[in-house]
Amino acid sequence: MELSILDLATLAVGKTAKDVLEDSTRLAKAGEEFGYTRFWIAEHHNISALCCPSPEVMLGYIGANTETIRLGSGATLLPYYKPYKIAETFNLLSSLFPNRIDLGVGRGPGGSPEAKLALSDNFSEQAKKFPDTVKELKDFLDNSFPHKHPYSTINAYPIPSVPPQLWILGTSLESARLAALYGVPYAFGHFLSANKSSEIMNYYHNNLKGKESGIKPKTIFAVFVICAETNERAQELARSALLWEVQLSTGIGDKGLPSFIESNGYTFSRQEMELIRNFKNKMIIGSPTEVKKTNRYTKYI
Repeated sequence: MELSILDLATLAVGKTAKDVLEDSTRLAKAGEEFGYTRFWIAEHHNISALCCPSPEVMLGYIGANTETIRLGSGATLLPYYKPYKIAETFNLLSSLFPNRIDLGVGRGPGGSPEAKLALSDNFSEQAKKFPDTVKELKDFLDNSFPHKHPYSTINAYPIPSVPPQLWILGTSLESARLAALYGVPYAFGHFLSANKSSEIMNYYHNNLKGKESGIKPKTIFAVFVICAETNERAQELARSALLWEVQLSTGIGDKGLPSFIESNGYTFSRQEMELIRNFKNKMIIGSPTEVKKTNRYTKYI
């Protein structure tokens, strides 16, 4: 089983955005040193505690500071953009960092309604066209438009020696269907929604187009993991994340991840404890030995 990192570039109390983005780079370098397969960074807008609105910019910087680890967007929010521009951008990254670039795409807004309007006049309409937009993006990356298509004479220069690997990210059966239909890898965001995860992953594996010609299912199952030297230390670290989840649910988490001092001194209410139990259902918390024993998700990979 391969291990990878998805980074949200999360602001912590007392840190600046510059601190966070430099931490992201250090995290990618540590992942490379420890043998992780890939490092992805997410796209968000108008969320003060999430510091990366442009994964493609961060990937260029991180790529220049690493050597071998795969790098990708998790996800590029495709309804905001024209597929041709995304293909050009990620072909450029793939030219700089050959055989290291993943292009994960999603259809969500990644931010507030106001930000969605500021970024696009017709986001909702473009989200409905997501299947067609993904197909257009795939054709640009593969240079596979039919001869009579208006875009058949267009190239997304520069053309890399190895094109970026397209992934579809999602939490629904619809996203799995799309990945299966187009014969591309699929990443399921369990940390966002655990609903019907088994059904969704099984559908992708059983219906992947191209299996008869040798295409194999390729999946990521993205789980929220907090791991430390001991179970006790992991639970202590988890308190900050859990307190932040509680704060976000009540609209007061805009300052970022609480400090250990704040979280350790906080007393959760009975209602908050119920929220925490629900959050923990989507998390793995423990020592390396304990995390390794928690293998209930490996069947999906």
